[in-house]
Amino acid sequence: MKNFALIGVGGYIAERHLRAIRDTNNNLLVALDKFDSVGIMDSYFPDTSFFVEFERFDRHIEKLRRKNINLDYISICTPNYLHDSHIRMALRSGADAICEKPLVLNPWNIDALVDVEKQYGKNVNTILQLRLHDSIIALKEKIDNGPKDKVYDVDLTYLTSRGNWYYTSWKGDVSRSGGISTNIGIHFYDMLSWVFGKVKKNVVHGHTHDRAGGYLEFEKARVRWFLSINYDVLPEEIKKKGQRTYRSITVDNEEIEFSGGFFDLHTKSYENVISGKGFGLKDARQSIEIVHEIRNAEKSPLVGDFHPMMKFPDASHPFVKGVI
Repeated sequence: MKNFALIGVGGYIAERHLRAIRDTNNNLLVALDKFDSVGIMDSYFPDTSFFVEFERFDRHIEKLRRKNINLDYISICTPNYLHDSHIRMALRSGADAICEKPLVLNPWNIDALVDVEKQYGKNVNTILQLRLHDSIIALKEKIDNGPKDKVYDVDLTYLTSRGNWYYTSWKGDVSRSGGISTNIGIHFYDMLSWVFGKVKKNVVHGHTHDRAGGYLEFEKARVRWFLSINYDVLPEEIKKKGQRTYRSITVDNEEIEFSGGFFDLHTKSYENVISGKGFGLKDARQSIEIVHEIRNAEKSPLVGDFHPMMKFPDASHPFVKGVI
């Protein structure tokens, strides 16, 4: 049985980590969140020590260490801009880190963490669950076993509606979330990198507070991509069904079905980490480089190959912190 701590237990994604820790038959000793609405822990680890102040959390870990109770892993589910700091804290505490994506916001943060890993002799793991999805595994096997010189045409569309709260939260602040391409797109860019190889070209056609689109060229794919959190962008047939999310990936006009199969992917991720097969800094690098370049790129005109949903009217919203 491994000993865990969890930072950010009050967040949306934290329950998947709680379930993964429980379902891999491990123990959560201590948890931290600045908010105290964390009753969800009663369903998983009711005896876990809980703190709302980082200093008391850190002190408790030190007290455990004096009793020869060591943490094996610290799981991190905090806002994106805090990941780098919390990963460092985990390694300094003598634990391996398991961090939600994006692992960090900038490529140079990865370079620095490589040195921190060496300094403390501990490992950084990240959650890249699409690499464990059966449909994506099958797609990679198809590409790997296909013609070596073939370049595929891919369309990626991900529309996941968010309410007004989004723009007031840290997620709506580019300096803390990295913007829409980082916040909701990072796992797709990682998946594309994993399946289609190194990135050769990165063109951004638009990037505002609620949508982004562009063109990515990999060794084995030409990808037109579009992301949005705006409900109005959803296809009418999706709205009529009462749904607020639409995702589609086509490869050479063939739809890749992956709407289901997500329930246990965090548990599979934890199983891999515990068995020494987790995804580390090297695995995360290319997707971090992609979103950093998207975030800082000059916008290109709509010429050549672009996603058909790339239409950008003047965007305005009373809660917008600013347009990228």
